Amino acid sequence: MMTSSYAGKRWVLTLGFLAAAHGASPALAADPMPRLAETTCTVLDQAVQAQAAGPLLLASYPPLAGQQPEILALRGVAFTYDNALASIALFACGKAQSARRIADALAYATVHDPEYQDGRLRNAYAAGPLKSGPIPLPGYWSTQRNAWNQDAYQISSATGNQAWGALALLEAYRQTREAPYLEAARRVLRWTEQNTYDSQPPEGFIGGYYGYPPQQTRQGWKSTEHNADLAAAWTALDQLVPDEHSARQAKIARQFVFSQWDAREGRFLIGTLDDGRTPERVRSGLDAQIWPLIALQDPPADWQRVFSFIDQAHRAGSGYGFKRNPDGLWTEGTAQTAAVARLRGSPEKAQPLWPVLAAQQAADGWLFATPEARISTGLAIGPDSVIDDFFYYHLPHLGATAWAAIAAIGINPFTGSQEAN
Repeated sequence: MMTSSYAGKRWVLTLGFLAAAHGASPALAADPMPRLAETTCTVLDQAVQAQAAGPLLLASYPPLAGQQPEILALRGVAFTYDNALASIALFACGKAQSARRIADALAYATVHDPEYQDGRLRNAYAAGPLKSGPIPLPGYWSTQRNAWNQDAYQISSATGNQAWGALALLEAYRQTREAPYLEAARRVLRWTEQNTYDSQPPEGFIGGYYGYPPQQTRQGWKSTEHNADLAAAWTALDQLVPDEHSARQAKIARQFVFSQWDAREGRFLIGTLDDGRTPERVRSGLDAQIWPLIALQDPPADWQRVFSFIDQAHRAGSGYGFKRNPDGLWTEGTAQTAAVARLRGSPEKAQPLWPVLAAQQAADGWLFATPEARISTGLAIGPDSVIDDFFYYHLPHLGATAWAAIAAIGINPFTGSQEAN
């Protein structure tokens, strides 16, 4: 059930869109934000409604004009993070039925993994409606190898993806008060606590586990972004069901994020190196810079200086790129920046980004991950990568579309409807 303030926000956006469409307000018609909210909410809801009833996960890279992505490893893949965002966005859009179908699939995944019975989520699953039995993992048939291929990252379990799955499940619980969502979130967070906590300074949570079962590789580096995600998830759990243990886990993750603030440069370090101790001072990620401002409660005012840093280090044309000195616009990150600016009381910083985001929409309403053929994040997908091979491509993207909806509506995805109560 939506809160009244949520519903009010959505009706304001809908009326604004209709007024612009009929020429009733030239000033409003010139503002792409209301239309962006309406079109992204519509395309997300339609993507869910177009499939058979029941729990489902959406493809992170939907077809464009009926054509699947050229990259085989991205076809029919439902990344957990993207789907968690989509569920949170759909609740904000007032599309609770569609939001719940994705949350139901995430809850199902915590108890129907084909190999593990410990509550973890995989980084990705096969897109589509779920059937009974083990949840299907992504993969594709390689004619070159004459064998079934699975991407090592996609079937792994990164810490940040656990946190986002939990955040989506906790938002579903806020909206419905149905216990299975709460219990699923607890399972995910319990796995993360038991398997990724590292007590060596700076105390925090490592990157997760990578590779094919049963010999997965422990990723010992600690990420500012992952710990910010966990701080938000544990805090949300503690606020819904107050518990000293949850508060303690949130404090650990929160303190790690604080430890990564570089006051001299006015920015966050991206985290540590593989040893879990040594600071990584060279690379930068846009999400690690701005998410702490909305993921953590009562962030220090000094953290606002990060906007100056990203303007200097992450600018890509009229928007922002993923890495320092980016090689192109990252649509999702540009939407993230608009969302954070709005939520932190700087709408003037968000205003120039709405037309940038609107320009990334395909004819069917999905936003492209980037207008470039390919952009680099400066990061490697996994420990077996020989180069920094984590890229975004000029493809319609669920994550970018969900973030654009979240930003245009003005909801905090880390706290969801909590802030609207």
